[in-house]
Amino acid sequence: MKTLNEDIKTGNFKPVYLLYGEEAYLKKQYRDRITKAIFPDGDTVNYAYYEGKGINPGELIDLAETMPFFADRRLIVIENSGFFKNASPELADYIKTMPDTACLLFVENEADKRGKMYKAVKSKGRVVEMARQDEKTLLYWVAGNVKKEGYKIKEQTARYLLSTTGTDMENLEKELEKLFCYCMGKEEIEVRDIEAICTTQITNKIFEMVEAVAVRNQKKALDYYYDLLALKEPPMRILYLLTRQFKLLLEVKDLAGKRYDKAAIAKTVGLHPFVAGKYMQQCRTFEKKELRSILEDAVDTEELVKTGRLNDVMSVELFIVKYSAA
Repeated sequence: MKTLNEDIKTGNFKPVYLLYGEEAYLKKQYRDRITKAIFPDGDTVNYAYYEGKGINPGELIDLAETMPFFADRRLIVIENSGFFKNASPELADYIKTMPDTACLLFVENEADKRGKMYKAVKSKGRVVEMARQDEKTLLYWVAGNVKKEGYKIKEQTARYLLSTTGTDMENLEKELEKLFCYCMGKEEIEVRDIEAICTTQITNKIFEMVEAVAVRNQKKALDYYYDLLALKEPPMRILYLLTRQFKLLLEVKDLAGKRYDKAAIAKTVGLHPFVAGKYMQQCRTFEKKELRSILEDAVDTEELVKTGRLNDVMSVELFIVKYSAA
C-alpha cells in the first residue's frame, strides 16, 4: 500500500491497477482516492464505470484507446468483473501495450495469481491486496478516527468496541459515527457508551453464547438465545451458527495442538487474526471429544426438527440447556 499512497501523493499513476481482497472498506477508500487524485475537479467526461460479470473486454479496449478530452488521461473503473478468476486473454494482452493516456482500475474480491490478467497487471501497473487488518492496525485506525473527531478512547475500550461490533471496517466506521453523535459534549468514549448505542454483531452474540455454555452459565446462555429470538432470528439459523462456532473451535483446537500460531490458524481457518485469538482462548475450555459430541448432537437436533418430531424453538433451547448444565 506504501507504493500506492506514493502514486496518489505524487500524481504519477501507472496505466493499470488491481485492488483486491476481503476488506471492502479499504478497496472503496483507495478507489475513491485514486479517482479524486486523477480528477480533483470531478471530471465526468473522461471517467467510466463498469460493474459485474459480462463486461465486454472489447468495449473497455476501445474506450481506453480513445484519447481523453482536454485531460492527461481517461480513467476506467471496473468492479467485480471476474476477469481475475476467469481470465480475458484479449484484455490481458492489451494491458501489456496500453497507452499512458488511459488508466484501468480493477476492484475485485478475488484474484488468481497464476492467471494472465494478474500477471499482466503486475507487470504493467500495480497489484495491491486489501486484506483484513490485524488487531494492532484496527486499534490504531479506531484511535485515529476518534482523535480526529476530538474525542479520547482508552485502548481497552477500543478493544471492547472491536469485540462488540466485529472487525469489518465498513461496519466499524458506521458504529463510530453512531458513537460520535451519542457522545456529543463528552471528552472520552467509554465502554458504557458502546453498550448503549452500538449494535452487537450476531456472530459475537453467538460467541458469547458459546462462552456461557463453556463456563456452564445456563441462564446467560439462554438469555442470549432469547435475545436472538426477540431480534427475529430463526431458531434453525441460530443452531446453524452455533454449529459453525463449535466446528471452528474444533478446527482451531486441532491446529493449536499441532503448534500452529495465531497467524497460521487465522490463515488456515479463514478468520481475522483478532478473532482467531479469541477462538484459541475459548477452545481451551472444551475437550475434542466434547466438541465432536456437540456437533453430532447438533445434526440430530436439526433432523428432529426437519422430521417434525420437535418444535424448532424448543429443540435449540434443549440443545443449549444440555451443554450448559453445571
